[in-house]
Amino acid sequence: MKLCFLVEERYRHDGMPVEVIRQLVSWGHQVDVLRPGGSLLHLTEAVQTSAHDAWVLKTVSGGPGLTLLEAAASAGLTTINNAQAIRGVRDKALAAAIGLSHGLPLPATYAAAQPELLAEIPESEYPIVVKPADGSSGRAVRLVSSPRRLAEVLPELAGEGMLIAQPYVPNSGVDIKVYCVGDELYATECRSLLHPDHPVRERGVPLSPEIAAIAAQVGVVYGLDLYGVDVVLGPNGPVVVDVNDFPSFRQVPEAPARLARAVLDLAAGAGGARTAAQPPLGAVPIPMSAGKTA
Repeated sequence: MKLCFLVEERYRHDGMPVEVIRQLVSWGHQVDVLRPGGSLLHLTEAVQTSAHDAWVLKTVSGGPGLTLLEAAASAGLTTINNAQAIRGVRDKALAAAIGLSHGLPLPATYAAAQPELLAEIPESEYPIVVKPADGSSGRAVRLVSSPRRLAEVLPELAGEGMLIAQPYVPNSGVDIKVYCVGDELYATECRSLLHPDHPVRERGVPLSPEIAAIAAQVGVVYGLDLYGVDVVLGPNGPVVVDVNDFPSFRQVPEAPARLARAVLDLAAGAGGARTAAQPPLGAVPIPMSAGKTA
């Protein structure tokens, strides 16, 4: 197969996707790498003359790679993940609206185009978590304890564009990350960004049926095939706090080979794109591989 990977400068030496690309090449496939943030792109030529079986995106949330991927999709080319699905999760305000409307357990979400508008959030909602709607890698995420504290951090949020705010879900300080590779799920636990002093390090853990069902439904709701889900265990059960397309896949056993196989399957149409806006939670069976750990 002939594949095109769109890789942002910050990921050019990252294990994912570098190791995936190496694996594909070692199997005899041709992989071209475009760096949309570091070179002038002849957009029309790149899309209209493409002979690639699929395009794969690994870029920062606000980078130019998604525009190029969407251009490829508009020309009828196969993209991994689906370009519309990626847009749906990279805009965290849109992702919250989609998830909540389809029954996913997400916190109530406020959106504000200007930081000072967050002051209208009722005091009863505090503490709140504030983050940029186009944020990634924990950029500008703030745990805000009170309206007074919000007033203090507003200058730090200036220039971040659209912001979202959600009531903080009390938890142990540990996030559960679930990685989906094709139809396989793998779970790890790691220190939460909001609890940097927690001693836990990321490690593989068993995947409970409840969280496996939620993670599987995330793929269906958003239309993703390769993705990660961050979950916290709150007083009322698991809560989804973030969804990422093509995350790090840390702690997934033999990750480069597994991801390379998944890319090939999706490019060949064996996996098929997931369909968004499907039945509510509980209607999707847990994948047979759920429960695997690193």
